[in-house]
This record gives sequence, structure tokens and C-alpha cells, in this order.
Amino acid sequence: MQLGPIDVEFLLQILPLLLKGAILTVELTLLAIFFGTIIGLFVALAKISRFKVLAITGGIYTWMIRGIPLLVQLYILYFGLPQVGIELSAHTAAVAGLSICGGAYIAEIIRAGIQSIDKGQMEAALSLGMSYAQAFRRVILPQAYRRLLPPMGNEFITLMKDSSLVSIITMTELLRQGKLLSNSTFRSMEIFLTVAAIYLFLTTIFICLIGRLEKRLAISDGD
Repeated sequence: MQLGPIDVEFLLQILPLLLKGAILTVELTLLAIFFGTIIGLFVALAKISRFKVLAITGGIYTWMIRGIPLLVQLYILYFGLPQVGIELSAHTAAVAGLSICGGAYIAEIIRAGIQSIDKGQMEAALSLGMSYAQAFRRVILPQAYRRLLPPMGNEFITLMKDSSLVSIITMTELLRQGKLLSNSTFRSMEIFLTVAAIYLFLTTIFICLIGRLEKRLAISDGD
């Protein structure tokens, strides 16, 4: 069946392979979100720490990682580290690269969210006898959650799209699967339009999930 210049039967034949690549894309994205958020939280806490060494270290981390393209970071992890005796599988290098890069941006989001809370909140909590850690966990973070969600959601979507870069280290995710099919069939238009549609579908799901979570938080806060 022809739909204009698009051969629907051909698309149905290649769709299972593209969906297989899409599953790997989702897996990489979820792992990067998990580890990137952990990295980002610790780096954000380091940057706002009263200890200068931690603050400087966190600042250097975000400065370097945000200043170096993710593609270069992936090359260093996968092709560069073996020269110093450290060999990473393509999967490990992909997850590490996405997590490290995403963590730097998430750190800045978390730092900004925390510092947007009025300092009087911390002072009031301390005056009630809470420790700094207790006040931070019970007073500051709960208020920061809602402010963090929209920019965090945008960063998660960016991580999903950036996962296409891991194709350069032989990870057969969605984009690389499309490239392989294009090279073997010479049907680039149909293939990459389908790849684009799958990416759009995945990012739309993320957007909808984040939107629903924002609404739930708004309801719980009585807005």
C-alpha cells in the first residue's frame, strides 16, 4: 500500500526493528535519569555547602561537563579510556556519559530550586530545634519539589533526545537502527520519518506524565 511516497508495507516490515531500538533508547534514558538525578543531587548539595572545598569541586564539575559536548565525552569514555587501561562496554559508556552529562545540568536545576526557597524557612526550622539535615529534608526539599519539576522534566526529555548520540559508540538504539536500515535498503525518507515519529511519541509520553504529576502536586498543595 502506497501513501504518497511512503510504502506502508515496507514500514510495517521495519517497524519491529525500530521498536527494538526504541526500547533500548527508553532503557538508556531511564538509567540516565536515575543516575543523573543522584549525581545532580550530590553535586547541588556540594555547590551550596558551607565547605569551600565541596563548593569549588561541585562548581568545577558543572563547569567542565556543561562546557564539553556530550559527543566528546562519549568519545573519551569509550575510545579514550582504553589507552589508560580502562575499558568500558558500549552500554556502560553510554549510560555513564548520559548520566554524567545529565547530572551536571540537573545539579544546576536542583541548586537553583533549593536556593529559591526563602532563607527564613531554614532559620525558622533551626530555631525549632531541627538539625540542618532535618530542616533541609523536612522543610526545604518538600517546598522545592514543585519548583523543580518543570525544568527537571525538560532535562529528562533532553536526555532522551541526546541518547541518539550513543549511536557513535555502536549502541544500536533507535537512531542507529534507523541508520543501519537506511544503509541496507536505501529508503532513508521513510525510515527517518518513522524514527522521528517514534521519538515524538516517546517525548510526548514524557510530557504527558510530567504534566499529570504537576497537576497532582498542585491539587495536593490546594491550588
